[in-house]
Amino acid sequence: MIRSITVIFYAFLLSWACWAKPNGSKSKKPKQVVPDIECDVRAGKINLPEFIAKCPAHCKETKQQVYGTGVFASISSICNAAIHSGVITNAGGKVIVRKMAGQNVYKGSNSNGVRSLSLPKWRESFVVSVGKPKKGVIYPSTLDYAPSRPTYVKTGSKDTKLAAFTTLPPTTAPEATTTTPEPTTTTAPTTTTTMPPPPPTTTKARAAVHKIRDAGFSLREPEALPRAPEPPASQGDPNCKVDLAFLMDGSWSIGKRRFKIQKDFLAEVAQVINVGMAGPMMGIIQYGDEPVTEISLRAHSSSKDVKSAIDKIVQKGGMSNVGKALSYINKQYFSDANGNRGGAPNVAVVLVDGWPTDKVEEASRLARESGINIFFVTIEGPDENEKQNLVEANFVDKAVCRTNGFFSLPVNSWFALRKAVQPLVKRVCDTDRLVCSKTCLNANDIAFVIDGSSSVGTGNFRTVLQFVANVTREFEISDTDTRVGAVQYTYEQRLEFAFGQYNNKAELLNAIKRINYWSGGTSTGAAITFAAEQLFSKSKPNKRKIMIVITDGRSYDDVRAPALAVHRQGVIAYSIGIAWAAQDELEYIATDPDKEHSFFVDEFDNLYKYVTKIIHNICQEFNSQPRN
Repeated sequence: MIRSITVIFYAFLLSWACWAKPNGSKSKKPKQVVPDIECDVRAGKINLPEFIAKCPAHCKETKQQVYGTGVFASISSICNAAIHSGVITNAGGKVIVRKMAGQNVYKGSNSNGVRSLSLPKWRESFVVSVGKPKKGVIYPSTLDYAPSRPTYVKTGSKDTKLAAFTTLPPTTAPEATTTTPEPTTTTAPTTTTTMPPPPPTTTKARAAVHKIRDAGFSLREPEALPRAPEPPASQGDPNCKVDLAFLMDGSWSIGKRRFKIQKDFLAEVAQVINVGMAGPMMGIIQYGDEPVTEISLRAHSSSKDVKSAIDKIVQKGGMSNVGKALSYINKQYFSDANGNRGGAPNVAVVLVDGWPTDKVEEASRLARESGINIFFVTIEGPDENEKQNLVEANFVDKAVCRTNGFFSLPVNSWFALRKAVQPLVKRVCDTDRLVCSKTCLNANDIAFVIDGSSSVGTGNFRTVLQFVANVTREFEISDTDTRVGAVQYTYEQRLEFAFGQYNNKAELLNAIKRINYWSGGTSTGAAITFAAEQLFSKSKPNKRKIMIVITDGRSYDDVRAPALAVHRQGVIAYSIGIAWAAQDELEYIATDPDKEHSFFVDEFDNLYKYVTKIIHNICQEFNSQPRN
């Protein structure tokens, strides 16, 4: 009896189990795959509005930069931002990143062992949260990076056609063309590789080729091409490396004939400027009632291709809403996804027939604060009788980067527009005068004047060099960005390295580390004069000249006359005194007001406290400069 009941019970359990899961594990939830990232990955380098990623351990030790608190500029390290926010620890972990609009200011702070820096304005922000997706939310299992090199098309994927239209990065001019889409005004028409691909040999590869052909592409093998090879990938004028966008007037008031003159003007600019990945990249937005991208920055890598694309532009009509167009380029056009290279200044040239039909001041201000250099070319502007029709008086002065005449080019008539080609090209290529691309982090010549006297000692000298490296690390280093030079002094002076001798940050930091302690007396005045002669006499135009003097004792010579001389040369001088330094000398050396430029610490180990303060003061002074 008991045996029969047991058999019946097990039979019941078995049938219930089969009823509960008739299809095995089909009801299983999809598992979230979390891609790994490195400590140095910045949020702006990933082309996704929201994603999840896993940070490795020990990112804090890498000292990757973070800008902001709570909301971070997109040039910040994702992992160190997450540590700073307390989302993960230094042991690493998962983090969810959500992109946001750029902020007017990012405040620095010290949190969880990560020091974030202040930054005045950036075009894109992000926030981080614990890497636990909400119920039902699945994030991408792979991350779409904005690459810094030509992209190879994966023709074996069913997504080849989609990728060609939506995710291709800027490309260099090809040596051998592998895929050529039909011309279009909104997408990248060329995708190139650096070496010719072999002909498809597998069934899968041949099928992929047929898919590309069916999608409207032509695919030719290099050896079958009768023509000469395309220009090398280094084409383009390297002396004019700018990301250049023209806002062309498509309003009805311009008429078909003048619209054609405008197109001819743009085609001639494209020819003169020598478009290419090593030089300028050129795009066009047509504005009327609404702005429309005609040619994106990534679309063409030669002047010839740009000219062909311009010829296909059709007038849209409408009003002359320049303000809307400026908002559009700021929020959408100059993005990494659309081909903005980051290392090239952003330039927008606005062509206006008469005057705008909306206000430009606020949109222009926001665009300038994002680093966009705005030029206005006004054709047949309003005469005295027509000025009463202006929506906004003095609209050009309210819009351009500087009201000194450099950024505005009035043309009397459409038939005289062609004469403006050369003057305009000369101006947009003058990268030293593109002031809106300059920030407090990339616009300086900084000279460190370092006390190497006997009272410092070897150990303390290494601490001073660490301070110099920590300050240097916060700036964008290159020949066109911030340059750093160093002088060590005792009774004598020695140029350790000149401005521009090291044009990337890694080499520069290594050079600082290699400076050998000298030992001797203390002649600070002579050292300041030496820095003026050996460094600041070779400063570039429009660079802010900054001198940081670090000393631990009273000088044997006079510092007042040398300091006054460099102040008169426009040098902004900071003095940092340690231990036995003389307060009166520090104040003589420092630019007024002394309290913003002169600092004192009682021992060398406390130097680090002034790194953030000095960066903050340099940026605050830069941002307080008048626009005119």
